[in-house]
Amino acid sequence: MKCTSKKRMILVFVLLFASLLTTGCGSLSYGMPYNPDLEISAFNVLPAGQGGGTAASFASDLCVVTQDITDDEAVDMSRAEAAVLFDVNNKEVLYSKNAHERLYPASLTKVMTALVALQNGSLEQVLTATNAVNITESGAQLCGVESGDTMTLDQALHILLMYSANDVGMMIAENIGGSVERFVEMMNEEALRLGATNTHFMNPHGLSDDEHYTTAYDLYLIFNEAIKYEAFNEIIHMTSYQTVYYDQEGAEKSLSFETSNLFLRGTYETPANVTVIGGKTGTTNAAGHCLILLSRDVNASPYISVILRSEARDALYSEMADLLDEINK
Repeated sequence: MKCTSKKRMILVFVLLFASLLTTGCGSLSYGMPYNPDLEISAFNVLPAGQGGGTAASFASDLCVVTQDITDDEAVDMSRAEAAVLFDVNNKEVLYSKNAHERLYPASLTKVMTALVALQNGSLEQVLTATNAVNITESGAQLCGVESGDTMTLDQALHILLMYSANDVGMMIAENIGGSVERFVEMMNEEALRLGATNTHFMNPHGLSDDEHYTTAYDLYLIFNEAIKYEAFNEIIHMTSYQTVYYDQEGAEKSLSFETSNLFLRGTYETPANVTVIGGKTGTTNAAGHCLILLSRDVNASPYISVILRSEARDALYSEMADLLDEINK
């Protein structure tokens, strides 16, 4: 019996080998043949001490928040729902309260609107308004642009970020995205790319919607990307702006305004040794008073700060001043 079993096993192996030959498996060519010099860890075996390539982590250039970091004696944030302060260069969290709580962002939404527009358009691109600019919500900030009006993306971004015009937000979205709906999809796609996973946008302006939310930390991620664009930095630093755009008949329409950032206008003072470069304001009944800023210390090192859902305008600027004072410590 033992001898018979061995013969059967040999026969099975012979048949299997013959099968491999007849099916051509012995002549397979591989698209990625083994090469010891490839920079792929599974193929690249190096002697100890000779090093090799390593993948950088997603957050290697970002501040990371895992818990609240607060100093109640120095920073009274009792009238705000969430707040963060980040040292951009050192990737250090100086302050954090409810950084990952989902909240309405109001017009801080427009930071993402500007970012997507800068990524996908050109400043010289001429935008044409349609009926999408007809926003009727009570209290909505509007510049009065009408269907058929034209302006460049550069003009529109100034009006969007400094005057916070919701109608111009719709104008940008429709022209850059092809439709407002597609542009909002682009906003959400960019949020995911940046790691802003607690963010979901429903519109390009920030008027309240139950499914339109973000977090203080996600806004840091979005703003941190936006400040990589020179045009964005220039706009948020301006204190006033005046321009001329055109109606559908080619007639001139003038517009002038001051920034909505009351630190830049001198209405509220910043702490000593801290300079506010610029940022974005936002206010709705649902979102409360919101503010995101880029600031610099005496060494010109950058900091990003965010406050969401503060109770009142005075409280917002008082809290932000206290928060910025943490830079000096």
